[in-house]
Amino acid sequence: MSLSSMLMRARPLVERALSKVAPPYTLFFSISDSKQRAEVRHTTAADFSSAWQTLTTDIHQAVWQAKMNPCWLRIDWVTRRSSTTLANLYEILSDTKRCYFRYGLALDLDCKIAFLEQELNANAMLYGSNRIDHAVLNKRNFRSYYQHRFGDQVELDFAEERNVVLLSTEGLFCESHTEPVYLYGTGPNTGRRIINNFNTKLLTQLIENASTYLERQLKSSGHFHPGWYPCFDLEIEDDNSLRHVSCTYAMIEAWEVSKDPALLATIERSLQALTRDLIKTIPIKTGETAAFLVESNGEINLGGNALSLLALVKYSEAMGGRAYADLMEQLAKGIELMQNQASGQFFHVLDYPSLNIKKQRLTIQYDSEAALGLIRLYSWDKNPRWLTMVEKALDHFIVTEQWRTHDYKLNSCVNELTKYRPKEKYYQLGIRNFANHLDFVENCKTTFPTLLELMMSAEKMISHLRSQELFQDLLDQLDLEYFYHALTKRAKHLLNGYFWPEFTMFFKNPKKITGSFFIRDHAFKIQIDDIGHYLSGLIAYREFLLSQAHKKLEYTDNPTQPDKTKHTKTMGFLHF
Repeated sequence: MSLSSMLMRARPLVERALSKVAPPYTLFFSISDSKQRAEVRHTTAADFSSAWQTLTTDIHQAVWQAKMNPCWLRIDWVTRRSSTTLANLYEILSDTKRCYFRYGLALDLDCKIAFLEQELNANAMLYGSNRIDHAVLNKRNFRSYYQHRFGDQVELDFAEERNVVLLSTEGLFCESHTEPVYLYGTGPNTGRRIINNFNTKLLTQLIENASTYLERQLKSSGHFHPGWYPCFDLEIEDDNSLRHVSCTYAMIEAWEVSKDPALLATIERSLQALTRDLIKTIPIKTGETAAFLVESNGEINLGGNALSLLALVKYSEAMGGRAYADLMEQLAKGIELMQNQASGQFFHVLDYPSLNIKKQRLTIQYDSEAALGLIRLYSWDKNPRWLTMVEKALDHFIVTEQWRTHDYKLNSCVNELTKYRPKEKYYQLGIRNFANHLDFVENCKTTFPTLLELMMSAEKMISHLRSQELFQDLLDQLDLEYFYHALTKRAKHLLNGYFWPEFTMFFKNPKKITGSFFIRDHAFKIQIDDIGHYLSGLIAYREFLLSQAHKKLEYTDNPTQPDKTKHTKTMGFLHF
């Protein structure tokens, strides 16, 4: 569909929306061919027809100048203006989390020099550095994009007394092959499409798109591009092997959803590189052979062995084969070497090849990842050696009150262990891991994808406990209505970390990043292991929705608030 056709389709929808807005009207047209950063034009006029005609002419001229064949058109209109000074804007930015400024900005009261929120963020105009946790006006990036957009027609200065205007907008996004979709205005969903049905069909599409993105990140060597800073299309310099393994595990989960043969081929190439290049075997004092994931700096991290074991067990289960049976046992023996068999505590970092302890502790997640890898191996080969190690580990977690960390893998450990050791102390460990964390899960501003992983493993525990008459009283500790509300809200919030085309069109290389997931407060960084966490959480949530399908539940994009003062054992999601 041509740009003219997209404009023709959009016009009545925009005109209808603007009938609720008082003039003058400020409109923005943004176009992209998916290969280059969007060209944006805007105007302000006393009537809709004049604004539309001016922008139609301007945007066609932009197409000619950029030699572009647009496939995406985004139209935004200002719904509210808030005037202030640049000095006051600096104060506002100092109180705003980096990359979380969600307004457009005009540098004059007449909005002659104005930018959309997406322009500001995609060009890092309000980003200082990863050492500054709040938004700042980046004068160098601001001037660079200003010059691209407006040339030298007006001298840009940053005098503190300068009047500026914060712009709230609503919008519409058109693709050449689909119907236009309305975009959210202010709030955490700002700028992305309105989703009327948050259902398994949508989730399946997101899962397939993100896993296809990961396919494209695998190089001919079998190793991954670790990630990108999309504002300027810069590759992240990182050779952390844990990211390789974590990403591969999530791809196997995604393959179980899609059954895509191309994805499976990518997974197998990734596993070949893992087992050929990254995992090393070495004899140990017992006379046995152990295996370790060795980083490029010669370190062995407990988490590396754990994630490697999880990925190989997951692949073996999915394929029904035993090709990696020996290697999985050797990885488990490597983990055994990193556990104090008396206390159950794990050591986190060894030196390779001496196997001397280099660091007792590094990150708390390694503990639960190790225990989870071992119990998943036990579920596959039924070797009691691994089960004993897991029991020792979880008993140590109880003594050290590891539940206080709200570790997202801990509940998965408990879920697996209680299949074989259904003891109250383990259930209690799992419940404490999330019960007092629900306010944070509900209200955390960032997408924080591991929170959904935590909630999904917690939900599996709740569902299991419902079927266990002996442990019904443990559920009395939970406000289940609030739990399911927080779960649903968290799952939907992950949509704000997905690179929809209405977002990507403002970045340097839109097509490359569309369909991936990002971390907003890290300059929209795209990293393969972060995408893996998004995938794991959404895949689990999709399974949850499928399990509830017989109830014919509809999940809208705006669930009602539960009464947090009400304690109930009823499934809260029934009320949304």
